Amino acid sequence: MNKRKIGAQYEQEAVLFLQKNGVRILEQNFRNRIGEIDIIGGYQNTILFIEVKYRKDTRTGQPAEAVGYQKQRIISHVADFYRMKHQMGDDLCYRFDVIGILGDQITWYQDAFSYIR
Repeated sequence: MNKRKIGAQYEQEAVLFLQKNGVRILEQNFRNRIGEIDIIGGYQNTILFIEVKYRKDTRTGQPAEAVGYQKQRIISHVADFYRMKHQMGDDLCYRFDVIGILGDQITWYQDAFSYIR
């Protein structure tokens, strides 16, 4: 199985996990010319921009550690585009989360990073 198919499989696991935890999935794999956001969801009057990372073990670190500054910046800019496209004002709450999957364990890092200009 190639990396893209593996990624899609774990993103789907993340979607099911999020739905079980009360998140309404708005979009998956939302992209523009800058980059992509894996999952966009709604949760308790907050829009969630979610990155999913999988690792089979910790040899290369924890999954969430793979969401570095550059990736956070890209997600922030794609989130701006999403908000503009859907005419969402500044009165809504937004949050950047990470779903880390290590083996078969899923961890939801809420408010994992702040907006980066």
